Amino acid sequence: MKTKDILEETIMALSSNKVRSGLTMLGIIIGIASVIAMTAIGTGAQNSISASIQSIGSNLIIVSPGAPRGVGQQVRQERGSAKTLTLADVEALKTISGVKSVTAEVSSRYQVTAKGTNTNTTVDGVTTDYSIVRNLEMGEGNFITDQNNQSGAKVAVIGPTVVIDLFGEGATDIVGQSIKIKSIQFKVIGITKAKGGTGFQNPDDMIYIPLTTAQRYFSGDQYVSSISVAATSSDVTTQVQTDITTKLLDRHHISNPTLADFNTMNQADIIKTASSVTGTFTMLLSAIAGISLLVGGIGIMNMMLTSVTERTKEIGLRKAIGAKRRDVNIQFLVEAVMLTFIGGVLGVILGWGVSFAITSLGILEAQVSLSSVLLAFGVSAFIGIVFGYYPAQRASKLNPIEALRYE
Repeated sequence: MKTKDILEETIMALSSNKVRSGLTMLGIIIGIASVIAMTAIGTGAQNSISASIQSIGSNLIIVSPGAPRGVGQQVRQERGSAKTLTLADVEALKTISGVKSVTAEVSSRYQVTAKGTNTNTTVDGVTTDYSIVRNLEMGEGNFITDQNNQSGAKVAVIGPTVVIDLFGEGATDIVGQSIKIKSIQFKVIGITKAKGGTGFQNPDDMIYIPLTTAQRYFSGDQYVSSISVAATSSDVTTQVQTDITTKLLDRHHISNPTLADFNTMNQADIIKTASSVTGTFTMLLSAIAGISLLVGGIGIMNMMLTSVTERTKEIGLRKAIGAKRRDVNIQFLVEAVMLTFIGGVLGVILGWGVSFAITSLGILEAQVSLSSVLLAFGVSAFIGIVFGYYPAQRASKLNPIEALRYE
C-alpha cells in the first residue's frame, strides 16, 4: 500500500466524523498546551528570581545570626530571633582581603503614618555602605550618611511604593516632609529609584533609617539583624565567604564550626535554592498537566476501537481482495498518530498563546523553549503509537470471512 493511499484513507476516515475526531483530540490539545505553558511559566519564574537576586547586590555574601538546622541536628537558635552579630563584627570583616564593602542591618516591620494615611512596611536600619552593597540608587535627595549614624539622627529614606502608600499617586515635594514610625517623627531626606521585588523583599516598599537610630529607638540593643558583604569580584567570593566564617568563629571564640552562632550564604547559594524550588514546582505542575495527556491517549484508543468495530466489513473486504495484515495495521496506526500529531500542533499553538498572554499582561516573562516544543511532539507521537497499537492489531487480526458477515 502506497504512502499516498494511506494518507488519503486516513484523512477520509478522520474527516468522516469531524466532531468525534475533534473531541478525541481535545484531551491531547489541552495536555500539550498545559505542559508547554507550565514549563514556560516555570522557566520565566526561574529567570525572574535569578535576575532579582542578582539585582540586590554584586558578589553578595549575607551573614545571618543563628545556625540553620542540619541533618540530625537540633535547632539551637532560629535565624532572625538569634542575636549574635554586632557592629564590631562589621568593622572586623572590613579588614578581610577581597572585601569591597560591608554593611549591617537592623530590620523589622512597623506601622508608619503620614498626613492621616498609614501603612505597615519594613523599616531597615542601615549604614552608608548599604547603597553600595545592595546596588541602591537615589531618585531624589540623599541616602543615609556616616554623620546621620554618628548623631543617631531621626531621618528616613523611603521607597517609591511607600511614597504612594503614604502620600498618594503622583505626589511631589516629598523630601523634607515628616513621617512617624511607631509614633516617632522622622524627616524624609531621600527617595530611592524604583527597583522591583527580589522574591524575598521589595526594596521599593521599605524605609531606611540610620542603624544607630534603629538600635536606640526600636531594637533597644547593640545587635544587628544581618551583615551584607560585597566581594571585589565573583572570582574571590568563595574565598571571602570562607575568610568571613574563619574571622567570625575566631571573634566569637568558637572552635567547632558546627557550633557556629551564625551562617553565611552567597548569591550562588540563594539562586541555586530558589531555582531548585521553582524547578520542583514546575515539574509538579507539568506532571499534573501531563495526566490529561494520558486521558487523551485513552480517548484515542476508545475512538480507534469504535472505528474498528464500525469498519469491520470494510476491513474484511480489503483483506478479501488482497490487503495484508501489515497494511491494515499500518492504516489504523497512522490514523491514531495523525490524531495525536494534529492535536500536538494545536496544543503547541494554544500553549504558546497562553504564555504570550501571560507575558503581555505583565504577570510574568514566560519563556517557551524549543525543548518543550520538541518534547510535546515526541509525546504526541508516542501516545499515538502506544494507544493506537492495540486497535490496529485488533483490526489486522480480523478474519476476512467473519468480517464480511459482520452486521
